[in-house]
Amino acid sequence: MEARALDSSLGPSQGSTCHDGTVRSDLSSSLTSALEQNGRSLSEFRIEGKIGTGKFSTVYAAWHLAAGQPVALKTVQVFEILDSKLRMDCIKEVNMLRALEHDHIIKYLDSFVHENELVIVLEWARGGDLGSLLKERQRTGAAFSETEIWGMFTNICAALSHMHERRIMHRDIKPSNMFISSEGIKVGDLGLSRYFSSRTAEAHSVVGTPYYMSPECIRGLPYDWSSDVWSLGCMLYEMITLRSPFYMEGLNYYTLGKKITSCEYPPLPDSVPTNLKLLVYSMLHVDPKFRPRLSVLYQAAMAGSRGADLMAWTNGERIVVPGSGERAEAGAPASG
Repeated sequence: MEARALDSSLGPSQGSTCHDGTVRSDLSSSLTSALEQNGRSLSEFRIEGKIGTGKFSTVYAAWHLAAGQPVALKTVQVFEILDSKLRMDCIKEVNMLRALEHDHIIKYLDSFVHENELVIVLEWARGGDLGSLLKERQRTGAAFSETEIWGMFTNICAALSHMHERRIMHRDIKPSNMFISSEGIKVGDLGLSRYFSSRTAEAHSVVGTPYYMSPECIRGLPYDWSSDVWSLGCMLYEMITLRSPFYMEGLNYYTLGKKITSCEYPPLPDSVPTNLKLLVYSMLHVDPKFRPRLSVLYQAAMAGSRGADLMAWTNGERIVVPGSGERAEAGAPASG
């Protein structure tokens, strides 16, 4: 009999993909072995509703019955990864991410296989995500204060620096993957997107416009840690202005790609503090090698949040902005 998907326990199916039962059975067996199930199952949770859907995953609000606490359950369609080695690498990375401990990273609590889907149990962030908060602030015209921006940015830099130090890239930095908790901002949706790279173009065409993709990713070139830095720069710009640096009404994928690869976006308003301008412009550098490392950005964020002059602060390294070959100056980007 065809295995029942998690969605079916919540009501009518929202659509399904037909797969060969033998292939799914073999995959389920291999995943179960790799994850060391230890008897874990969906029966330990009360599913309370769907809260998000991506190309290859769905997130549910749930209640862990034994622990008596809210959690998020993320189901991942790992059978969509056709390469068996990449599929098992994906599982290994899930296990590795479970060991990633940081105050500003959403904790991976557990993982197991249910009905041929990988289920990841995640820490619950009660305040929702930064993307939703940005939309609400944009609707009301209530900009974040400088103190709020520094607080959020420092939290995010701390988390991403911790990941990079452990050789883990995020690969999908955007406001909807930043979650609000009583301890501040926490980074979520870590590291797994590279296993769906064969479907990247298709996923973006379905899910939305890639406002946070780096120029090298837009061009289809190899990318490294600095691609995360570019995405973080886009997000900091949005936290300051309540809009993406590359947003424009009626923009199509081709035109957006041209704007990103030529770094064409409106300069930050004159009213924005120089320290914040410096950080945005240094991260939105077309040439990856000139973008600051996350460890440097974290130290700069802590210094800037305490009121240090980042034009004078270098901590032994330069923060360079486009058009500046000497010690960093808060110059403006190209505009178009």
